[in-house]
Amino acid sequence: MKILCLDIGNTHTHYAVMENRRGLISGAIETQRISSAADGVPALMLRKDVKTLDLAGIAFCSVVPLATERLEQSLKLMTELPVCRLWHKNCPGLGIHYPQPAEIGPDRLANCIGAQARFGAPAVIIDMGTAVTFDILTQNGYEGGIIAPGIGVMTKYLHEQTALLPELKPRELLLAEDDSAIGKSTLAAMKFGCAVGFAGMIDALLQTVLAQLKKENVPEPKILATGGCAGILPRSWKDRIHWTPFLTLQGLEETFLRSRNS
Repeated sequence: MKILCLDIGNTHTHYAVMENRRGLISGAIETQRISSAADGVPALMLRKDVKTLDLAGIAFCSVVPLATERLEQSLKLMTELPVCRLWHKNCPGLGIHYPQPAEIGPDRLANCIGAQARFGAPAVIIDMGTAVTFDILTQNGYEGGIIAPGIGVMTKYLHEQTALLPELKPRELLLAEDDSAIGKSTLAAMKFGCAVGFAGMIDALLQTVLAQLKKENVPEPKILATGGCAGILPRSWKDRIHWTPFLTLQGLEETFLRSRNS
């Protein structure tokens, strides 16, 4: 069963055809990323003949209200396929233990459903996009989390608030083992400061969360990382954090299947 899944984020939209709960990307549409500008997502859909993809349906989540509205309007006009929108009012199988569920980003709920389906609970999901989010999944469901600046926000702020500092791209922040901690150029100083500072922030937040879970007698959780900036984390973290790049899309696929079966 092939399901077209779209994750409309603040900066980019990721989309792919997901199939058979295997975490595989298949079909005529490969994993892609486009701008989340309000006009972009409907235009994407209108360029694709979804009938040729042998789809069972479409699942999406969005944190951009205008893009959500335009996508729903476009889908009504172009296809009769079942469409599943994941948000706090539709997240089957995931309990929400949060005072104001409407405040929860639907991508965060998608991450938790994906983690629940693939890895089980408890889990700590770290999503490194425009913002860094920590989301806590227990046997009871979604418990809450943390929101912090993403690496793009950090580097863009340095560039915009200074006269001479350049704006670094994420790929420029990858550290080699022989990189010196003492920068010999502005670029090297920024690269080390942002990359190590970002990793240090992630580590400090993670240790705080783990301490809180231990205090609440929650069993040791799996630690999952997703999002475009996860590759910046030190190589030494590979043994402690499982990188799962398609977790949000997998959560959307799972939501569609659960909704269909309920």
